[in-house]
Amino acid sequence: METKRVIVDGTENLAFDEAVALLKAGEVVAFPTETVYGLGGIATDDDAVSKIYGAKGRPSDNPLIVHIGSFEQLDRYVEDLSEKAKACMKAFWPGPLTVICKVKPGTLSTKVTAGLDTVGIRMPNHPVALRLLRQLDEPVAAPSANTSGKPSPTEGIHVEEDLKSRIPLILDGGATGIGVESTVIDLTLETPTILRPGGITKEMFEQLIGPVNEPTHIEQKAGAPKAPGMKYTHYAPNAPVYQIQCDEQLVQEAITDLRAKGNKIALLAPDAFQQLGADWFFTFGDGSHEQMAAHLYDALRSCNSTNADIVLATVTDRSGVGSAIMNRLEKSAGGHWYQK
Repeated sequence: METKRVIVDGTENLAFDEAVALLKAGEVVAFPTETVYGLGGIATDDDAVSKIYGAKGRPSDNPLIVHIGSFEQLDRYVEDLSEKAKACMKAFWPGPLTVICKVKPGTLSTKVTAGLDTVGIRMPNHPVALRLLRQLDEPVAAPSANTSGKPSPTEGIHVEEDLKSRIPLILDGGATGIGVESTVIDLTLETPTILRPGGITKEMFEQLIGPVNEPTHIEQKAGAPKAPGMKYTHYAPNAPVYQIQCDEQLVQEAITDLRAKGNKIALLAPDAFQQLGADWFFTFGDGSHEQMAAHLYDALRSCNSTNADIVLATVTDRSGVGSAIMNRLEKSAGGHWYQK
């Protein structure tokens, strides 16, 4: 299959007409959101959804998020929305928020929900995504547009690297903004529970709707996953990743120790760590949460262009978006920390 990557900014009619035609024909199309690139297929079409799983090599018991372009579409696919769910949608849509809702029976492919009676719904805040969804006027199931388990794509070229010859079209809208996937919150529970942290934080929810539970990804592993990223290893480059505290002396000692054991090291850290002498250095910017989130997946993905034996990644605190960053880092490292 030939894969075409088309540069778009939200206004090119021919590119969107082609994308809509492909989706209506049961094909899949990659497109940017404000978080990462998604690989979309119409969520009511079993065959299209199967193509998403096939292109990604994704386990079929891992549910998919459904993207919509307007509030008017919501009632077609979900029911029994709580007042808290409505409040969150009103406050944070369009935006990096996925809400777990009760699915309306018989409306979506069961391959999207992985057999559950719930579905994650979101309205992305990106001109390309919104233009596509509104022109199509259908629900689009769209996980991240990468090979399953690997770092998520934040640029169109990342999608092409992973999925070339597997999908027909990539709408390339440039680099995404936030850099980590949407927050997923389950509002079908008595106490709202964050299943995947992201750009909308626990603190932001609690200001709006009161107490919110945020279990660690380890605590979430039992039972069937209600949202992407709860069960399987994610975001990992080819070399093993080890977390390490963001301390220059400690990182320098780790590099010296690992090199003495014959390892080549890729270091993911703030700019100030570049002089520490790792074999490869990939930046986390100035180390702020915003910079780290924006650079995280590109840095992890860049490790695959090296022949590093080990990847060291500096950590951050869990306040605000730090919770989302650490969630992704822990998964990419499989929970492993550097130990001398």
